[in-house]
Amino acid sequence: MVEKSELLPVLEQIERDKGIKKDDILKMIEQALVSAYKKHSGKMVNLEAKIDPDTAQVQAFLIKKVVDPVTNDNIEIDLESARRVDPKINLGEDVRISVITEDFSRIAAQTAKQVIIQKIRENERQSILEEYQTKEGTLVGGTVHRFVDHNIIIDLGKTEGILPVREQVRRERFTISERVKVLVLKVERGTRGPKILLSRSHPLVVQRLFEQEVPEVYEKMVEVIEVVREPGFRAKVAVKSNNPKIDPVGACVGVKGSRVRPIIDELRGERIDLIAWSADSAKYIAASLSPAKVISVNIANESEKQAEIIVSDDMLSLAIGKSGQNARLAARLTGWHIDIKSESQRKEAVQERFAHSTQELAQLEGVGPKTTDILIKGGWGSIERLAGAKPDDLTGLRGVGEKTAIKIIEAAKEVLAKPPTEKATAAAVETPEPAAEAEATEQPAAPEEKPAE
Repeated sequence: MVEKSELLPVLEQIERDKGIKKDDILKMIEQALVSAYKKHSGKMVNLEAKIDPDTAQVQAFLIKKVVDPVTNDNIEIDLESARRVDPKINLGEDVRISVITEDFSRIAAQTAKQVIIQKIRENERQSILEEYQTKEGTLVGGTVHRFVDHNIIIDLGKTEGILPVREQVRRERFTISERVKVLVLKVERGTRGPKILLSRSHPLVVQRLFEQEVPEVYEKMVEVIEVVREPGFRAKVAVKSNNPKIDPVGACVGVKGSRVRPIIDELRGERIDLIAWSADSAKYIAASLSPAKVISVNIANESEKQAEIIVSDDMLSLAIGKSGQNARLAARLTGWHIDIKSESQRKEAVQERFAHSTQELAQLEGVGPKTTDILIKGGWGSIERLAGAKPDDLTGLRGVGEKTAIKIIEAAKEVLAKPPTEKATAAAVETPEPAAEAEATEQPAAPEEKPAE
């Protein structure tokens, strides 16, 4: 019975500890034997090495082709010499000549050792690479190990990750050995092992912290729809409840802030506004400006996502925020262009538009102050709009009949047809005659005119 080599228990131990299969190691040793023999003999030969997987007994053979005549004795052999090894061999066949491995075993052992160590390192690097690739986008804990050119090297346990300057929060300062939570942003294969890029400034950091601290978020009963932040200063988090019995904002805040407080502490005091997401754009926009209270939201342009927000005078600075931060984050959160105005500013803007429209409509022949006021209040304060209107569009206004509507539309077209200099002159000079005519046209005297309400 062939005894087992002492090598087998070692290989089995490596397989258990390092996860490298015994068969793979045996193949590496076979390759090391071939390399060692060529180095030992100094010849380019065709050598085959075999290791019995059950006993680890080593066998090596030189393979030569039987030819006549021989031109390269490293890989060729004559028929007479070949038949001393195998009496049945013929020309053109390969003969296997046994080689004593003890002659080069020392070199083979050193080579095998180096190959095994290298394989173990490669295997460990591959294992770490695969492990952390599955952790991309997740939060992991680590300790600050060292600082390299303003970048921070974080010890993650099995390996290290880099927290580059661009992914750091400007206001945060760390010390060596300090515990910190970081987001695994990207994992790549590097020359000396996996390259793990970390982040503290990414919006996902906030979302993952809520998943850790709030069970409802982790279990998807409360869903984090969107997170926008200016790292180190403020973040806005839109949340939605998938259970009608759960208040999404209340669940995230916790009793007396017990759930949101650890998140703020981990973010070193970064303020967090929790916003209840809504499918109603106006309601969502109003909520996004928290903590400011919104009086009204006017959707100016649905397709271009433009909205006008009205707040009380004392809420204007809070709604805009320091350096426009609150308004800026609200716009990013909702995806809308937000124009915030106070009640006073809105009134002034309305008065300015009214005065501008009044001045513009004064150019129309036969339109007096009363008709001008009716047109402006009806949303027809622009000459361009009037020129493109139909009589039916204006007859719905109080005191405007069909004849008056036609006259107004024709007058608007005439003004648009005038050169710019004449328009400016007409707007600057107001005469009492047109006003008197306008008053006359406002009376529903003609039978076809629509009676005043």
